[in-house]
Amino acid sequence: MSASPDSVLDALRRGALDEARAAAEAGVAAAPQDVAALRRLALVQQRQGEGDAALATLDRAIALAPDDADNHFERAAVLFGARKLDEGQAALAQSLGLDPNQFEAYVMQAQIALGRGDLEEAERQRRLAARVAPDHPHLAAIEGTIALRRGEGQRAQEILLDALRVAPQDPQLQYALGFAYMQGGHLAFAEQAFRKVLENVPSAVTLHALIADLAQQQGRPGEAAAEIAPLLADPTRRTPGLLTIAGQLELAANQPERALPHLRAALAAQPRDRRVLGALLEAWQRVGADEEARETLDALLGQAADSVDLWHARLSLEPIGGEGATKVVDRWLAAAPDSVDALETRMALQNMAGDQAGANATAERIVALEPGRSSAELRLVDDLMERDPPAAVARVQHLLAQAPNAESRTLLQGWLALAQDRAGQAAEAVETWTALQLAQAPQRLPTWTPSEPRSDWPELAPADPAAPRIAFLWGPPGSGVERVASLLGAVMPAFRADRFGPNPPTDVLQKFRTIGELAHGELDAAAAVADWRAMLPQRGIDGQVADWLLFWDNALLLALRAELPEGELLIALRDPRDMLLDWLAFGAIPPLGMPSPRGGAAWLAMVLNQVAALHERDLYPHRLIKLDAVVDDPQGLAAAVGEAIGATLPVPPASLLGPPRYPAGHWRAYADALAEPFALLTPVARRLGYEA
Repeated sequence: MSASPDSVLDALRRGALDEARAAAEAGVAAAPQDVAALRRLALVQQRQGEGDAALATLDRAIALAPDDADNHFERAAVLFGARKLDEGQAALAQSLGLDPNQFEAYVMQAQIALGRGDLEEAERQRRLAARVAPDHPHLAAIEGTIALRRGEGQRAQEILLDALRVAPQDPQLQYALGFAYMQGGHLAFAEQAFRKVLENVPSAVTLHALIADLAQQQGRPGEAAAEIAPLLADPTRRTPGLLTIAGQLELAANQPERALPHLRAALAAQPRDRRVLGALLEAWQRVGADEEARETLDALLGQAADSVDLWHARLSLEPIGGEGATKVVDRWLAAAPDSVDALETRMALQNMAGDQAGANATAERIVALEPGRSSAELRLVDDLMERDPPAAVARVQHLLAQAPNAESRTLLQGWLALAQDRAGQAAEAVETWTALQLAQAPQRLPTWTPSEPRSDWPELAPADPAAPRIAFLWGPPGSGVERVASLLGAVMPAFRADRFGPNPPTDVLQKFRTIGELAHGELDAAAAVADWRAMLPQRGIDGQVADWLLFWDNALLLALRAELPEGELLIALRDPRDMLLDWLAFGAIPPLGMPSPRGGAAWLAMVLNQVAALHERDLYPHRLIKLDAVVDDPQGLAAAVGEAIGATLPVPPASLLGPPRYPAGHWRAYADALAEPFALLTPVARRLGYEA
C-alpha cells in the first residue's frame, strides 16, 4: 500500500486518525529514508496521544538528516506539547490557578495544527488557551511561531523577545526564537538561542547538529565538527547522515584525513547516497588515495552494479578518454547491457576518440531503448547534418511531432533551425527562429530606447595621468562580446562581469532609464559618475577596473566626457548583418528579446549609428574590436583583444569561447530571406567599414 502526503493530511483534517495512521505508515514503508514521510507519521502519532512514539519517529528523521531544521522544529513541537522541555510548567500553571489540563490541551492542539500547516486552526487554539492563561509565555511561543510560518520574521522576533523578558530561561521561547533568527538570516543569534536551550535542557542533544550547521554557515567548520563530536560518540546516534555531515565539516576545515573514516563508514551503510559519494571522492582526491578509491568503489559495485552514481564515481578516477575509462565502461555494460546511462558514456568516449561510426551505432542503440533521448538524437542529427542535411531536417520534424512538452519542443525547434540552415533552407530557418524568439519574448529583456542623435557635447575634460586605468567593455547583440569578456576575465583580475550575474551592482550603469535621464538633463553628470564610483568598493575594486557594461548609449558621454576622461571604451563588433543573424539564431547577452527580424534590425541600426558617430568624431577614447575573422579563433581573438588593450594575452582554450558561431559573411546566405532587415542595416554597415 502506498499513500500520498495529501491523503495523510486530508484524513487528519477529517479526524479520521486510524486512516491517517495507515496512510502515514504506508508512506514510511514505501520510502523509509523520506524524512517528510517520517514527519507526517510523527504528526499522526502526536495527534493520537503517542508523544514518545512521535519523538522516536522524529529522532529517526533527524538521524537521516541531522541538519534539516524542519526535523528539529517538529520535534520541538512534540516536546512542547508533552511539556518535556520544562518540567516546572505544571507547577507554574497551578501557581497561577490554571486548569493545566485544559490549557495544555489547547496548546497541544495549536502545536499539532502548526505541524500540519493549518495556521488558522493554530491561531484559534491559541485564542482558546489565552482565555485560560492570557499571560502565559507559551502563548507567545505559539504566536511567534505562527508569525514565523507566515513569513513575518521580524514580528516573530519581537513577540518572542518580549516574552523572554518575562521568562528568560524558558526553553520553548528560546527554541522558537532560534528559528525566527534563522529565517531572518541572523545565524549568530540563532546559534546563541539554541545554545541557551541546551544549557537549560542538556538532554536536547539533537540540537548539536543544528548548531553545527549554523557554525558551518558562519565559516567555522572546525568548531562545527567539534560540536557534533558528542553525537558521534553515541552509537545510537552515529548514523550515516551524521557521519556524512562530520566528514563534510572536516573537509571544510581542511582535515581530509579526519574526514575519511566518517565518510567510509557512511558510504558502507549507504552506497547509493550521492552526497556521501561526492564528499568521499573529494577526500580521496585530497589525500591522493586513488588506489583505495578504486578498490572501495569496485567492491561496492560488486554489490550495487545498478548504481549509476557509483559507476560515474569510478569513471572519475580514470583519465578522460583513456584506456582505463574504456575498461570501466565495458564492465558497466557487462553488468547492465541495457543501461542508457552506460551507453551514453560509451558514446561520449567514442566521440572523443573520433570513432564517429561507433558513436552513431551506440546512439541508435540508445534511441531503440529510449526513443527521443536527447543526447543520442543530437548525435544522430549532427551526423545527418554532415552527410544529408535534408534528412536531418526530416528527422527533427519527426521528433517535434512527438515532443512530450514545451521544453522539448523549444529544444527541438532550435535543432530544426540549425538543420534548416545547413540544408540551405534559409526562409524556413528564419521562420523557425522568429517563432522561437516570439515564444521566448516574455522571458527576455526589452530593448532599451536609444537617445536622439546630438552634436552638442560637453568638453572632454583633461585626463589625470596618475588616475588608475579604467576601461568599459560593451558589444551589441551578436557581436561576440561575451568571448572578449571570457578572455579578459581569465587574465585580468580587475575585470568585472558582475552586471550579468545574480548580484549586479545597482548603480546608474545598470539601469536602462539612465539613458533618458542623462539625455533630458534629469541626471547630473557628476552625480552619475559619483554613483558608479560609490559602488566600486562593494564590487571588490580599488584602483584599476574593466567594467563589462549591460548597455551602451552615447547619452552616457554626457557624464563620461566631463567626469571620467581617463576612461576608455572597448566596443566589440562584427558585420551588422552577421550580428542580426547571430542574435536571431543564438540570442543575446544580456538576453534581449527581438520583436521581429525587421524590428531587431531597426533597433540595431539606431544603436550602431551611435557607435559610428562616436568613432567618426572621436567623442571618447575608444577602440573598436572587430571580431569577424576571429570570433571562433582563440589565437586570433587573443591577438585582437591584446592589441586593443596594449598587452600580450595568452591564447585561451577553445572551450573558453563556447559553441562555434556562423562564420563571417554567413548573412549572405540569407540575403533574400532577410532582405528588408538587411537593407535597414546596410548604411550603418558601410559607416563601420563593411562592404554592402
